[in-house]
Amino acid sequence: MTPEDKPASLRDYADQPAVFKRVLIKLSGQALQSDELLSIDPDKIKAIATQIHTAWQRGVEIAIVVGAGNIFRGVAGSTRGMDRATGDYMGMIATVLNALALQDGMEKLGLNTRVQSAIHMQEVAEPYIRRRAIRHLEKKRVVIFAAGTGNPYFTTDTAAALRALEIGAEAILMAKRTYDGVYDSDPETNPDAVFLPDVTHLEAIERGLRVMDTTALSLCMDNSLPIHVFNMTDKVNIQRVLSGERAGTIVSSPAK
Repeated sequence: MTPEDKPASLRDYADQPAVFKRVLIKLSGQALQSDELLSIDPDKIKAIATQIHTAWQRGVEIAIVVGAGNIFRGVAGSTRGMDRATGDYMGMIATVLNALALQDGMEKLGLNTRVQSAIHMQEVAEPYIRRRAIRHLEKKRVVIFAAGTGNPYFTTDTAAALRALEIGAEAILMAKRTYDGVYDSDPETNPDAVFLPDVTHLEAIERGLRVMDTTALSLCMDNSLPIHVFNMTDKVNIQRVLSGERAGTIVSSPAK
């Protein structure tokens, strides 16, 4: 293998300028889960924290929204007879657990972080206040938004779109655990699913593509906010996106 063929590493990107000033990273709860189904895997936390640390070193202001699929999903609870609102509140609380785990992992690497929760938990997290969140970002702190929107019937995808717009993020970086982007059908059930390198928000909505839920996609479409969907297991994909390189699928719409 020649030096030119050597796979890229985080170190290769550490000194490269980024094309984005401020982004929001959407992490699924499964990204924190071990292959042995341990709900929160310290090794996965460390790997994610290392990638975010490299992005932060490049001068990017970073906010994060994390899901809770590794612990509890309100929709799954409702299918088993649980009240949907109760299940959603349980899921929101589970995102706080993930946010605190991420905070611990990043602070071990020297990153100043703040967890802001849409549900008041003053002993462990700040309440979500938009202007305070923006000020944290300006001071180069990583902000983790927990507890979704604070309302049932809204997913963490919607929370990611909403918070990204509120803080003026230039893009949403949607990190998937399994797939390397968006496909024209579910690759879990269709082995012939075709990878889509580019798609518009409207196409994603009309075709029912598995990017984000419809509410989140509509918010992004109405405000021309691009979404970069990529595989989190490739440890340099975040850096590729920040450098303006191709990684996964780009969901976008022409600016109004």
